[in-house]
Amino acid sequence: MFQLKSWPQFVLLPLAAGVCAVWVGMVCLVFCSRLSGMKAASICGNAQAECHFLSLANLFDRVIQHSARMHGISNDLHSEFELYFLPSKNQVSRVGRNCHTSNILTPNGKENAQRIEREELTEVIMKLLAAWRDPLWHFHQSVARNHRFNGYGSNKSLEMSDMAHELRKGVQKVVEKMQTLGVISNSVGGLASPEALLAADGSGWRFMKDSDLLYCFRRDSNKIQNYLKILKCRIVPEHGC
Repeated sequence: MFQLKSWPQFVLLPLAAGVCAVWVGMVCLVFCSRLSGMKAASICGNAQAECHFLSLANLFDRVIQHSARMHGISNDLHSEFELYFLPSKNQVSRVGRNCHTSNILTPNGKENAQRIEREELTEVIMKLLAAWRDPLWHFHQSVARNHRFNGYGSNKSLEMSDMAHELRKGVQKVVEKMQTLGVISNSVGGLASPEALLAADGSGWRFMKDSDLLYCFRRDSNKIQNYLKILKCRIVPEHGC
């Protein structure tokens, strides 16, 4: 067995430099992978045109998986919020909060969601997504400015905002595909315009606390996920329903 102290210096120096380079490379790899994970992945991959070639069932699967991840992040962030800001969990979980999306009529329960028209359920999903465009960005900025919160919360709030943006685009692709196939009427889809987004957004959220915004988004993201599943099973029931 050779001992390092017996090795010549001209051997030790390159060896140490090599070990250091490997260590730095590993740290960079881990750090860069975390940074890349913070950016919400596009539902259609790098090229949005890819959506055009996907089946309707595949598109539905992608937006449902995306919405599930988004709702999971809202749950994680909600737990972090409890830890850092609200020691009393009763403050966070209390019911009766007046969310800014309360004016959007949503079906109460799975059975009612299954009974309403496809177009109506689609519009509910799009309205809920449109209503969270500005509030989520505002929430991220507020969390990023708060020194009591750690970097994890700031990163997750940004990821949540990005994911909601990508989900809006993905749902719009689903709507376009359904209209092309004649599954729903062409009357649906105008909610992607700036005017419609502004109308759906409203301004009530500006007077809400961050904890209330997070509570409401966690509730609405769960609705969006469930409505997407119901809509998929009503339109393509032969694919995993």
